[in-house]
Amino acid sequence: MERNNKLALIIIDVQQGFEDKRWGERNNPNAEENIYSLLKIWREKKWPIIHVQHISTNPNSPLSANSKGVLFKEIVKPLDGEVVIQKNVNSAFIGTNLEQYLKEHDINDVVITGLTTPHCVSTTTRMSGNLGFNTYLISDATAAFGMKGPDGVYYDANQIHNISLATLHGEFATVLTTEELIEQIVTK
Repeated sequence: MERNNKLALIIIDVQQGFEDKRWGERNNPNAEENIYSLLKIWREKKWPIIHVQHISTNPNSPLSANSKGVLFKEIVKPLDGEVVIQKNVNSAFIGTNLEQYLKEHDINDVVITGLTTPHCVSTTTRMSGNLGFNTYLISDATAAFGMKGPDGVYYDANQIHNISLATLHGEFATVLTTEELIEQIVTK
C-alpha cells in the first residue's frame, strides 16, 4: 500500500492523570516507551500525528481541566504544529473534528495507541472501524487498569487489556505489537 504520508498516528489520552493511585494496578508499564518509539518514527517521516487529550467534565476527575493530571506526559508531549484534539467523552470522534480532519487530509489508515485500552482506546477504535478507516491498534502501546465487574469479581489489568483487544481484533481493527507494526507496515 502506498503510504505517502497517509498513515496517521493517533495517541489517546497519555496524560499525567493516569499516574493517580486511584486507578489501581496497571499492565504494560512500557506502553509510553512504545508510543514514543512510534512517535519518533512518525516525526522522522513527517507522517500525520494526532494527540488526543481527555478533559473531564467531572471536577473530581484526575483528568479535569483544573488539574495537573490533564497535562500530557512529557514522553509524548505534542510538539508545535502537531494536531491536538480535545474531547470529554470516550470516543475521540464524538464532539471533535477528528473524522473531518482525517477525511480532509485523505487519511484512510490510522494507528491507535494510548490510554486506556477498555475505555477511550476501545471506543475510538470501534468508531474508527465503523467509520471505514483501516485501523491498527497497537497492543503494547496501550494499557489497562484492573477493575471490578458488576458482580463484584475483580479482573486484573492483563485480563481487562487482553479481553478488550480480543473484542476489537478482526472486526474493528488489526491488533499488532509495536514491532509487528514497524516490520509489516511502517518499513514497507
